[in-house]
Amino acid sequence: MAESTERPVPPPAVVPAGYRQGIITAITVLLGFSLAFWRFWGFESPGRWNVRALVAALCLVAAVALQILSLFRALRIEDEVVSEYRRTVRWFIASALALLVGLTIAMLDAALAEHAG
Repeated sequence: MAESTERPVPPPAVVPAGYRQGIITAITVLLGFSLAFWRFWGFESPGRWNVRALVAALCLVAAVALQILSLFRALRIEDEVVSEYRRTVRWFIASALALLVGLTIAMLDAALAEHAG
């Protein structure tokens, strides 16, 4: 009888304990900050809307959307697998970069508006 040359497929690597909880905490902290900043900057701070403010707002909307997507991914059972977890981290980093760009533009807009006024 011929022996089977097929090797058993090893189970996928899973993230160590605590990693998922850490990323979920990081996402929710950044999401909370983003929403609080959005509320203050978009609704409560004085000033007029202009092109810079619109670009900043679009970056902030993109950041919040990416944070929600990252949180959704992090809460899935499939995120235990290392490859899925890494993809979730990349989405989260993209959201942080979009937030950084939006905050920078908002800061420049406020500084230029104060200087012009």
